[in-house]
Amino acid sequence: MSNTAKQAASTFKIGGELEINRLGYGGMQLTGFGVWGDAPNRETAKQVLRNAVEAGVNFIDTADSYGPHTNEVLIAEALHPYPAGLLIATKGGFDRTGPNQWVTNGRPEHIREAIEGSLQRLKLDCIDLWQLHRVDPKVPVEETLGPVVEAVQAGKIRHVGLSEVGIEDIERAEKVLPIVSVQNLYNLGNRKWEAVLDYTTQRGMAFIPWYPLASGPDKLASKIQAIAQKYGATTAQIALAWLLKRSPNILLIPGTSSPEHLKENLAADQIELSEEDVAALSE
Repeated sequence: MSNTAKQAASTFKIGGELEINRLGYGGMQLTGFGVWGDAPNRETAKQVLRNAVEAGVNFIDTADSYGPHTNEVLIAEALHPYPAGLLIATKGGFDRTGPNQWVTNGRPEHIREAIEGSLQRLKLDCIDLWQLHRVDPKVPVEETLGPVVEAVQAGKIRHVGLSEVGIEDIERAEKVLPIVSVQNLYNLGNRKWEAVLDYTTQRGMAFIPWYPLASGPDKLASKIQAIAQKYGATTAQIALAWLLKRSPNILLIPGTSSPEHLKENLAADQIELSEEDVAALSE
């Protein structure tokens, strides 16, 4: 593969215009137990964020519910003023009532508040990618997205995505405004959203798997282990390398609070899996 082709394979344009490296960073682990409260060691957490950007990461994923709010504040403290080309994606649509407690809230007034809060905490005039964290079954999605449309029109949000949605949810939301990304649970061991991934690939939308490092059942684990040994890699790196090969619109946001693990995760894009290995892992 030529350098130009390799570069094209390792980047993706969000909304067809914002070019980012496909291997990004997810901030969720820079919080306390149960994604509640601040990072136990804020200085290390800030260093991890700076290391990520220095290593070429220009796509960082966060949400107002991580902490809640502490993760966005931490990112701004570590990285603001932001370097040119850094895209920080955030999400809204949950109330947090305690550690590991997530309550869906798609009421328009909550969404409006979430957007304004994220802008302030991240010190941004415009959020490049804002994603609805969950569709609230108690509120029509058209109502939930009302304040998002207003924010786009006001220049406060550039692009919009959805999280943990099916194809029907995407199509319904797209009647309200363009959707450029989908963030669903997907990894080697959990491929429930395979059809959604294929749909986003056809549509040129970004697909952002959350929990990308999970490697699945024991049967698969031994297979990954063998392939990892062959490449002199860790099983986590193989899980990430497989996702990068699976589809060109997949953006990865592995999270970690460890500078060592960060380095290890980011090295995954150096692994060029053979077609046979991809097929073996895809079975």
